[in-house]
Amino acid sequence: MIRIAVLGAGRIGRIHAANIVANLNARLVVVADPLESAASSLAKRLGCEASTDCVATIDRDDIDAVVIGTPTDTHIQFMLQAVERGKAVLCEKPIDLNMEKSLAAANEIERLGGRVMLAFNRRFDPTSQAFRKAIDAGEVGDVRQVIISSRDPGMPSREYVSHSGGIFRDMVIHDLDMARWLLGEEPVEVMAMASRLVDPTLSDVQDYDTVMVQLRTATGRQCHINCCREAVYGYDQRLEVFGSKGMLLQENLRPSTIRRWTRNVTDAREPLLNFFLERYEEAYKTELAAFVEALRMHLPLPTSVKDGLKALHLAECALESVQERKSVRV
Repeated sequence: MIRIAVLGAGRIGRIHAANIVANLNARLVVVADPLESAASSLAKRLGCEASTDCVATIDRDDIDAVVIGTPTDTHIQFMLQAVERGKAVLCEKPIDLNMEKSLAAANEIERLGGRVMLAFNRRFDPTSQAFRKAIDAGEVGDVRQVIISSRDPGMPSREYVSHSGGIFRDMVIHDLDMARWLLGEEPVEVMAMASRLVDPTLSDVQDYDTVMVQLRTATGRQCHINCCREAVYGYDQRLEVFGSKGMLLQENLRPSTIRRWTRNVTDAREPLLNFFLERYEEAYKTELAAFVEALRMHLPLPTSVKDGLKALHLAECALESVQERKSVRV
């Protein structure tokens, strides 16, 4: 039984905490959040202890692992503290918004032999997992192109945007990780463009809402990523992998598969799932289960700090490409 503490009682912390409780091989010992009402409410609902002191929680002897769902600027502090105390870590992306700080933290974790898993939940989506297995089985032959469409249902708050690190580090980083994972090779060149088509005032915080990114690997494999902060029709998440033997296509998920034909509509279907909490519900469960299983069976963690570093570096290259209006070598 893996004894786990969750740091952060916001929406991500609540997801992880509930999944720990539902996992037969894990026990949620404590939820920690500086906001006492948030920690107490979640702890009461899930039947665990509550704390307002994340630092003291990490130091507890009855904790084997820590799940970090706190603000990004706290990730390195809590991650390193946990590793120094011999605790395994599942940390939400990114490691930090600063590449130099992230690299220094990764080097220290490696020096200490720390067990840290970066939470790239989309890799654990059942359909994405099926994609990877099909690619590995040779169903599409040699991968030639990957196309990723990722669009949110609406703009986040200005406060969130101001502290997010920008669309490339906050949103596109998920798609950059998926691109690496599906291409099967590391990108060596990045070309990106970005616009403010939803909210022109994003220029005040030097951010964008609509972007395209193109990646190329050393052997010439290509990936095209489309991202936008607003899609009026819902949370748009699609994948395409094209290869020498065929193609794999992942469509959007809906509450049901019912399709209707009447006098007034043709092939009408229910709206898309609302947002990432609903769309990736199973992915979060599978991600947590993979973390717990790796700890129980002493297996390599499914994702690593290096995965976080590489995705963040690609995000930095994409932003540089936009600012310099040129392709950037990785």
